[in-house]
Amino acid sequence: MRIEEEIKQPVFKSVHQKALINLIYSAGWIEQRQAELLRAYGLTLPQYNILRILRGQHPKPATVNLLIERMLDKTSNASRIVDKLVAKGLVSRTQCEHDRRTVDVLITQAGLDLLERVVTDTKDAFFGLQHLTEAEAETLNHLLDKIRS
Repeated sequence: MRIEEEIKQPVFKSVHQKALINLIYSAGWIEQRQAELLRAYGLTLPQYNILRILRGQHPKPATVNLLIERMLDKTSNASRIVDKLVAKGLVSRTQCEHDRRTVDVLITQAGLDLLERVVTDTKDAFFGLQHLTEAEAETLNHLLDKIRS
């Protein structure tokens, strides 16, 4: 559906304003669908993001600072999210042997198993992006990178 119909605004001040509103609206739309899907697994988007980062680090631990650097949502409170994942048994948290001020965070087998289940169950969940050809997806990636440059 066109953005004009979605937000019931037939006219925009410029094509750039329309693109910005369309981008913000679409990002929120995708985020809502991802959140709905992850809710069935007892996860939030930031928790899922941290689990994925830790899986990429596995078997090496990560520090909370590394998690903060790599998180998609920079406004998330990584320490609090790690605490919640520890309480669920999905990650472990130990004091670093080399630096007592640092805490090592490691994904547990339960965390790896849950991620595998999520990936297996949701492998075709591209939230509308499956309607793009491969060339269109490449163009979209290029344009999004260009916006942030």
